[in-house]
Amino acid sequence: MKKYQEMTREELLAEQQSLQAEFDKIKAKGLSLDMSRGKPGTEQLELAMPMLDVVNSKTVLKSENGTDLRNYGILDGIPEAKRLIASMIDVDPEMILVYGNSSLNSMYDQVARAYYEGICGHTPWCKLEKVKFLCPVPGYDRHFAITEHFGIEMINIDMNEDGPLMEQVEEAVKDPSVKGIWCVPKYSNPEGVVYSDETVRRFAALKPAAEDFRIFWDNAYAVHHLYEDEQAEILNIFDEAKKYGNEDMIFEFCSTSKVSFPGSGVAGVAASKKNLEDIKSQLTYQTIGFDKINQYRHVAFFKDRAGIDAHMMKQAAIIRPKFEMLNDLLSEEIAPRGIGNWKKPLGGYFISFEALQGCAKEIIAKCKEAGVTMTGAGSPFPYKKDPKDSVIRIAPTYPSLEELTEAAKVFVTVVRLVSCEKMLAQ
Repeated sequence: MKKYQEMTREELLAEQQSLQAEFDKIKAKGLSLDMSRGKPGTEQLELAMPMLDVVNSKTVLKSENGTDLRNYGILDGIPEAKRLIASMIDVDPEMILVYGNSSLNSMYDQVARAYYEGICGHTPWCKLEKVKFLCPVPGYDRHFAITEHFGIEMINIDMNEDGPLMEQVEEAVKDPSVKGIWCVPKYSNPEGVVYSDETVRRFAALKPAAEDFRIFWDNAYAVHHLYEDEQAEILNIFDEAKKYGNEDMIFEFCSTSKVSFPGSGVAGVAASKKNLEDIKSQLTYQTIGFDKINQYRHVAFFKDRAGIDAHMMKQAAIIRPKFEMLNDLLSEEIAPRGIGNWKKPLGGYFISFEALQGCAKEIIAKCKEAGVTMTGAGSPFPYKKDPKDSVIRIAPTYPSLEELTEAAKVFVTVVRLVSCEKMLAQ
């Protein structure tokens, strides 16, 4: 099988004509398939259904500290929920504030508090002439949407197989207007990158010019492994930060949104004592306390970290064949032709595909024309501007394996067609 770069013009023309005919056949099928949504499939959600049976009208709804879970109180979460959330990210339960149902909500709130109220007595960001945020790319579009919503200038930081390029980060934080950075340290969205030990240590040792600079450490996929015998681990950033007196520099976020039920999970924020006191001093005006019955329900169902791990291996058994099918198909149809690259993730929810430069928008548009919906081009970048127009985020989890296989075959045909036309236009 020849790479497209090695084909003669005549060979490329023949390939283009053959692929166009195949594309026309696909369009005639009237497909309606979706590879855009990074959410659990029905089979995954079914695994958590017994959680709905652990609480009923006869359940004694009291926390281990005696609090009536049906009533107001406990701003930072019941102690047993703190332990469960802390076990997911390996921190002391005393560092945990148990939030509502969404880590995205807690991240938005933390940016909002910094913007309107300030962090730990510092000037609110809204009163500063310029506020900037570092954004490793490709990255999570909802992170970027938060900072864009507040009018915060976003600065791209390149990624490699070890995480963000720390030379860029270390240089950028010399600017006192740089107030934070978004990070997904394990199985990053969308590439599945795992931060190396050196990367974590360099984050922990940062000396930013802004005293209120914060690392937004979104450990969203801490327990989302695809394989039982090959699981990525990262250093504990709080343990490393203590060596440099930098514990106050970190907000760590996690949730059970893709563990139990998205929209009905439990989120947690881990932070230093100083940061937690600051958060609670402002949070007290926002709520008297989050849903303690839901916190209790999660503890009663999962019990501990071992329970979470066992549950996530059941999920892995469902979604692993989807990831492997995609990897195999791309390896067979795309790699030998030299028209795309991707990383095979060990966990998380996405595969990040890098097409030939200038092809992503056209690939996504043609997939839509053929009845396959993809995540919008540019989504993994601030302001939805992919400088190379090449990155496409694939979400394999939601469709059935049969639907995903059909959608993936359409995707491969479109990638080949658009790549061929790109080569002919040169």
